[in-house]
Amino acid sequence: YIAMEYLKGRHLSHHTSSSKLMEPRKVLDLIARTAEALGFAHKQQVVHRDIKPANLMYEPSTDILKITDFGIARINGLGNTRTGIVLGTPSFMSPEQLEGQTVTGRSDLFSLGVSLYQLLTGQLPFQADSMTGLMQQIAESPPPPLRAMRPDLPPCVDAVIDRALAKIG
Repeated sequence: YIAMEYLKGRHLSHHTSSSKLMEPRKVLDLIARTAEALGFAHKQQVVHRDIKPANLMYEPSTDILKITDFGIARINGLGNTRTGIVLGTPSFMSPEQLEGQTVTGRSDLFSLGVSLYQLLTGQLPFQADSMTGLMQQIAESPPPPLRAMRPDLPPCVDAVIDRALAKIG
């Protein structure tokens, strides 16, 4: 059997529709804390590979944030995922992850950038009518400017999104 901690709170996916968005300051705080936790995991050679709001649990009354679902996480250096195998949630995947290439901590940060964008706007930065179209958007296109949808946000948030969603290679 598997024993797991019971977590109070809600997944951040609850706050991804435009009618239920959190305050930008709180979103930025939660994403920064997630980035710190991922930094720790990456130093331990663990890559989550499925970062998205549905895998971030938050309890406002205690201000506790937890990253959940390490079910497809990989420990670097302990065996390899076969090339060409794609694991994760497509809308949140990095270009290299969609292409079945080696996934590193950078891929988690890309997914975290997609999550930040969605939590601030209520929309995903890359959208298409087909999986092929989505993959092309993620691999080749920049996201729509964040401040076009949220002019109330400071310019530095656009810079964070641009860096997180930058194409590598």
